Amino acid sequence: QVQLVESGGGLVQAGGSLRLSCAPAGRTSRVTNMGWFRQAPGKEREFVAAIYWSGRSTRYADSVKERFTISRDNAKNTVYLQMNGLKPEEPAVYYCAAAFAGVMLPVRVEDYDYWGQGTQVTVSS
Repeated sequence: QVQLVESGGGLVQAGGSLRLSCAPAGRTSRVTNMGWFRQAPGKEREFVAAIYWSGRSTRYADSVKERFTISRDNAKNTVYLQMNGLKPEEPAVYYCAAAFAGVMLPVRVEDYDYWGQGTQVTVSS
């Protein structure tokens, strides 16, 4: 089992920045990829970004490229999502996820095995 704890959500003005953190615990040796997803009210959960656990490869949704950055701190065993230039249409619950799959940088919800509880991001216009 892998436990994921997110933090860093909150209220920010449009154009502002937030950094989300995710600290996996448990059987992390089996983790191959980490991802961030978001879900707005009434909408499906959507892919935001992913990072390959043993390397530096990353993937982003087109809607967040050039504004969001996913990274990993080996010493702290933590994954981050730096979000810059937040838009009024981007408030959602942001979820951290861990995958055991062999697929590199998966983008589908069903490719991830464990999920955090989510952290709320609110963007005011």
